[in-house]
Amino acid sequence: MKRREFARNLLGLPLAAALPAESVLASGFAPKEPLDLPEGGSITDVPGLKVGQHTMTTRSTGCTVLICEKGAAAGVDVRGSAPGTRETDLLSPINSVQQVQAILLSGGSAYGLAAATGVVKWLEEHNLGYKVGRGVVPIVPAAILMDLGVGDFKIRPGEEEGYKACVAASTGPVAEGTVGAGAGATIGKMFGPKFTMKSGLGTASHKVPGTDIVVGAIVAVNAVGDVVNPATGKVVAGARTEDGKGYRDSMKAIMDGYRVVVKNGANTTIGAIATNAPFNKTQMTKIAQMAHDGYARAINPVHTMGDGDTIFAMSTNESTTKCDITAVGAIAATVMARAIVRAAMLANSLPDLNLPAYKDYAGRF
Repeated sequence: MKRREFARNLLGLPLAAALPAESVLASGFAPKEPLDLPEGGSITDVPGLKVGQHTMTTRSTGCTVLICEKGAAAGVDVRGSAPGTRETDLLSPINSVQQVQAILLSGGSAYGLAAATGVVKWLEEHNLGYKVGRGVVPIVPAAILMDLGVGDFKIRPGEEEGYKACVAASTGPVAEGTVGAGAGATIGKMFGPKFTMKSGLGTASHKVPGTDIVVGAIVAVNAVGDVVNPATGKVVAGARTEDGKGYRDSMKAIMDGYRVVVKNGANTTIGAIATNAPFNKTQMTKIAQMAHDGYARAINPVHTMGDGDTIFAMSTNESTTKCDITAVGAIAATVMARAIVRAAMLANSLPDLNLPAYKDYAGRF
């Protein structure tokens, strides 16, 4: 298969694929320039946490797993109207399970939830899970994003990919951009695929000065709306203009009366917060709620009828320092916003599909 045909099959966007190479160049691609990224770090800066990723080679999709071998107190907050999740009910503060061993973020829509089976298998092999008799039952909440339009519908993360992500897990820096759960992510979809941009996966962390407390975020950004840098208020990546020399500003278009039809379930931003602060699942649920402020600061519009926006929050309880929930929640929102912007800025373009990412888009200047 020729390279161009392969790239078109990856994304599955017929309007973009129909464009000749000349129009690709004319629509806003430019040589790479140094990136002015938000403050980074990695969610694996949180003690007690490992992250593994698997990116499929047959299609642009994949999965990302967060593993806490000692168990983590966890909560979740779902605000999009088209979510795809697994084992989120057990995270409710009124339910009995107090710890999770892993959290999975995956592409592949509902099919991608099968990757959690591979995570469960790996955890059982390492005797990690809820103790039951002579064995364990691994607890693995999961959330997916919709990227089935990005190539062959039949290719999506499954048990094998979830297992491979666990094998790859480490405490080292997390790769960002077009990887893992963010491999098939796109943004700025309100005006159709012809004007969409590539997005990906991002991470960030903050080490609280004078303490041993760390708060980290990881997110796969596959939103209807645009990504906005909260530091500047400007659109970083999103729906492009007709001439490829700027951004439409989706929210401004809505305010001006623009009406759009969005296919339900075609989007979703999924992410997780982690900290070593000693919190229980009720407190982590509140932190997950507050972290959604990071979504609202960096994605506009957000929490739409076509998004399944979900945030998990987990505490490794590696620190004994008593912390204020509100303060940690506020930090969580800040690092989440940074991670979102980084996801958009570090994604790789697919020029054969006329699908630029921020770092290659002339319209960003």
